Amino acid sequence: MTERNIAIEAAERTAVEDQAVEIVERKGIGHPDSISDGIAESVSRALSNLYLDRVGKVLHYNTDETQLVAGESAPQYGGGEIIEPIYLLIVGRATKEYDGRRLPVDATAIGAARDYLNEHIPELEVGTDVIVDVRLGEGSGDLQDVFGEDGADIPMSNDTSFGVGHAPLTETEEIVLSVEQELNGAYADTHPELGPDVKVMGKREGDHIDITVAAAMVDAYIADLEEYDDAVESVRDHAAAVARDLTDRDVAVDVNTADDYEEGSVYLTVTGTSAEMGDDGSVGRGNRANGLITPNRPMSMEATSGKNPVNHIGKIYNLLSTDIAESVVEEVDGIRDLQVRLLSQIGRPIDQPHIADAKVVTDPDADLATLEPEIRAIVDDRLANVTDITRRVIDGELTTF
Repeated sequence: MTERNIAIEAAERTAVEDQAVEIVERKGIGHPDSISDGIAESVSRALSNLYLDRVGKVLHYNTDETQLVAGESAPQYGGGEIIEPIYLLIVGRATKEYDGRRLPVDATAIGAARDYLNEHIPELEVGTDVIVDVRLGEGSGDLQDVFGEDGADIPMSNDTSFGVGHAPLTETEEIVLSVEQELNGAYADTHPELGPDVKVMGKREGDHIDITVAAAMVDAYIADLEEYDDAVESVRDHAAAVARDLTDRDVAVDVNTADDYEEGSVYLTVTGTSAEMGDDGSVGRGNRANGLITPNRPMSMEATSGKNPVNHIGKIYNLLSTDIAESVVEEVDGIRDLQVRLLSQIGRPIDQPHIADAKVVTDPDADLATLEPEIRAIVDDRLANVTDITRRVIDGELTTF
C-alpha cells in the first residue's frame, strides 16, 4: 500500500461563511475569458478523443494558451453589424505524428472550436463575425518523456505545481454560480434578447448580499430603449428570485449599472458578447476550476482549461482538490469549511503528491481529532483513484471554468 504524505490540521481562520465581508465573481460562458476557456477545453477533449480513436491512448498536448482578440461592432436597436471580426488563436503544443502516421490535429482543433461557438454563442457567425486560427507546435522532448510514453499505469507529474479546492460553497458562492447558470440556461432559452456574456459579482457584508449583473443584450431582439429597459428589469427580477431561493439574508440586485439612459448609452450588442467591442480574452484569466473567482480563499493561478488531462497538474490537481473537498464534506459530518491543497513534484507519480494538505474549520460541537481518520481515508482513496479525473474530463463530466 502506498504511504501518501497527507497533512490535516485546523484552519487558523474563521469559516468564509462567517467572515464579515465576502466577494465572489463568475464570468459567464459568453465572457471573452470564458470563451477562451471553453474553446481551449473543447479542443482539449477533441484531441484526447482523436488520440484515443487513432492511437489507443492520449498523447502529449496542451491548448491552454488560447487567445481572443476583440473585434468591433455597431449595435443598434433592431439589429446592428460587426465591423471588424473577432480573432481567435488556438495556441499550444500537440503531437502531430505517431509511429510514422500523421494525425489531423489542426483540423480537429478548428472543428472543435467551431462546434463550441455554434452551440454557446449562437449569434456569432463563425468565419464572418469570428476568425478561428490555430498554431499548435510540437511538444518538448523531455516533457513528452515525463508524460509517460512508457505506458505506466500512473502518469508522472508534468510540473512542480499545485491545485486548490474548497467546500462547501457559501450562500454567496452558490448564488453567484446559480444566477449565471440560470440566466444562461432556462431563462435564455425563452429570452433570446439576453446574450451569453453574463458576469455576476457578489458582495456580502454581514447578512446583506449585493448582486451586480452585467448582461449583454442582443440588439436584433430589442426594438427600442423601452424594450431594453424591460429586458433589464426582467433579468433583475429573475436573478433576485434565484438568489432568494438560496438564502434568507437580505438580497439586492443591480443590472447593467453603467447604463446612461439619458445619453442613450446601454449594454447593447450584436452577438451577445463584449468580445465584439474591444474586450479581449485569455485562458485562465477568469473562473477557477469550480466555476468561481473567490478572493476570500486561496486560489491557484494555473489555467485549468486546455491542459492535458493525463498528467498536467494545473488541470488534474485543481479538479481533484475540489473533488476531494466536496467528497469529504458530503461524507463527514461536522465540517464547516474545508480547504484542500495538492502539491506535485515534476516526475513524481500523480497519485503521490509532494503533500496533500487539508485545513479544516469544524462545527462548534465537532472534534477534528475524531474526524481526522475519516478525512484522511477519503483523501487517500481519491488520490489512489486519481485517473478517474482523466476519464471524467474526457467524457465531459467535469467543467473546468
